[in-house]
Amino acid sequence: MLKVQIINTDLPEGTLLPATRVLAKELELSRTTVNRAYELLRLEGYLDSHQGSGHVVKHIHEKKSVLSFNEELAQRNYPDLSETGKSFLNNVSLINSTDDKSIAFRPGLPPLDIFPVSHWKNLSNQYWRYIKTSALSYSPSSGIEQLKRNIANYVNLTRGIKCDYRQIIIVSGSLQSLYLIGSAVLNPGDYMSVENPTFPNVNSIFKGLRAQLQPVNVDESGLKVEDLQSGNHAQSKLIHCTPSCHYPTGVQMTLERRQALLKWANENGSFIIENDYEHEVHNYDHPIPSIYSLDQNERTIYLSTFNRLLHPSIRLGYMILPVYLLEPIEALLKHSHRFVPPSIQVVLNQFIERNHLHKHVKKVIEVSKEREVLFREQFTEAFPDSVQLKTNQTHSLHLLAELQPAINDRDVVNLFAKNNIITHAYSKCFSTPEKKQGLIMGYSSVRSPVIKNKIQHMADLYNKAF
Repeated sequence: MLKVQIINTDLPEGTLLPATRVLAKELELSRTTVNRAYELLRLEGYLDSHQGSGHVVKHIHEKKSVLSFNEELAQRNYPDLSETGKSFLNNVSLINSTDDKSIAFRPGLPPLDIFPVSHWKNLSNQYWRYIKTSALSYSPSSGIEQLKRNIANYVNLTRGIKCDYRQIIIVSGSLQSLYLIGSAVLNPGDYMSVENPTFPNVNSIFKGLRAQLQPVNVDESGLKVEDLQSGNHAQSKLIHCTPSCHYPTGVQMTLERRQALLKWANENGSFIIENDYEHEVHNYDHPIPSIYSLDQNERTIYLSTFNRLLHPSIRLGYMILPVYLLEPIEALLKHSHRFVPPSIQVVLNQFIERNHLHKHVKKVIEVSKEREVLFREQFTEAFPDSVQLKTNQTHSLHLLAELQPAINDRDVVNLFAKNNIITHAYSKCFSTPEKKQGLIMGYSSVRSPVIKNKIQHMADLYNKAF
């Protein structure tokens, strides 16, 4: 009642409300109830309360619109943003939003419902139960030694990569790796080659650093290495690729192409960024040696992450660097991010040592394969033939459906998002004016009983609107 009277201005601003004892007696309520009501109104901004002066009505004035606020800011004498700051601001729209909490059918999510929370919780509790005071201090910027040793063993077993643990840098994820690499190697205006299409975030990061991106097309054998002989690719200091499972088409780069890419990098004096995201899933059935394991001249920077295998909130990935880049990138870390929280690193290290990771990977592959089969069946049945679900060459946690050129995939994505279904636009993956239209969908985080209902809902929305 009081709140309505304040909102309707029946109680003018500055009105002194009755004491809690008086109002409680008038309304035949307990004084505790009135105290709680006053406190809630104070927290919501409708009252000012001061010891000894009672409770005074305060009106909440409408906030200024974003437009008027920006106009006001423009009149203030602030310094100009840096060119790099402006560049990141101009390219932030390329990044797919992670603000929405919906899970179906968001790409980049593993089967969250099978993550062994109890094991992780027990290991975390043990860490905090037996922690020493010294462990609360600063941690090595490149990561805790024992975790790096275990990761070195892990990639040796899973990807045939032999490296010194000191070449491993622990990061919060692939985006941080890319930012550090770009900051260490690229000057504004430098050339860099990227797959076309690729992760939108890759284009966003390097455009933000003001590199000149040189797109390289992808076919059924992966990145077309022969295309690197033309244009400005000879001036590229870096080339980014996803050879185990090209994002987003699911193509796997052939061994011959990997060897040819290494030959080009050696002759050109360039670094290869091998983004081996979800490599445990991609290489389970059709393993091909990683580019890093084939490299004899330290031309390859290897990236991977646990965020897409365990859960995104863990925020922990790693990169394996050529010795040449170790010192500059460690220096960048010390000037910026410092380190991933040691508690997360120690718990993950124990998770690996106690064989929980190995067991979890097997379960992720088993569950995701079951859900992929169901997703494909239901999607093909529900959607018209004009929406073509592509067949991946290797198992992946996302799928791509191509749309007719006349349909704007961002319109479809926005329509689904309004109905709590998250997909990503294929067109955002292209760095050239010619863009294909399609939907990138993650399925592995959605339980089987939900998949059918959600797909049918998507199809109903699509058929009605398009």
